[in-house]
Amino acid sequence: MSKINVLNINGEKVKDITLNKDVFGIVPNDAVLYDAIKLAQNNARQGTRGVKGRSEVSGGGRKPWRQKRTGRARQGSTRAPHWYHGGWAFGNQTRNYEVKQNKKEKTIALKSALAYKVINKELVVVDKFDLESNKTKDMKNILNNFKVERNVLIIVSELNDNIILATRNLNNVLLLEANEVNVLDLVSANLVIAEENAIKEIEEALV
Repeated sequence: MSKINVLNINGEKVKDITLNKDVFGIVPNDAVLYDAIKLAQNNARQGTRGVKGRSEVSGGGRKPWRQKRTGRARQGSTRAPHWYHGGWAFGNQTRNYEVKQNKKEKTIALKSALAYKVINKELVVVDKFDLESNKTKDMKNILNNFKVERNVLIIVSELNDNIILATRNLNNVLLLEANEVNVLDLVSANLVIAEENAIKEIEEALV
């Protein structure tokens, strides 16, 4: 596996590290990666929308008038969809969108997402996110050192108050600990900035 530069928060090179080829150097499996993305998106859906059909609304048990010789259209219930307070025709029903994937496939999908970040040169490794203040302005200056233009995922080994407060008002920044890294957030980010220790924790978890 090729080496990758380790930078400080000013964007200056500090040293090199070698990424684990069994995690960051695999041939990405597009099919499993697609399934993992679909799983994450489906499982995020609540599926709690639902309306009552004609068999669920109250009332309407008696035929409103006799079938013939009234001069009116025949009706069987006052709770048919075209009646006031009638049931909803073809309405949404509560359902479960959950999709499952086995543990081995989840691991391959996560490795594939990480491998794509290396292939596309969308992974930046920093020695440590050691912020002296919790100001959003200071975090913006740090991100400018890495030429961040769109969505960025920051992965740290351990959260602290300064980095949480400095990033919470930035709409294009997502902050995660190493043990929270997932496929959907990886593929949604245009750039991943990870601490060196966070990279090691990810490698230990996936090898």
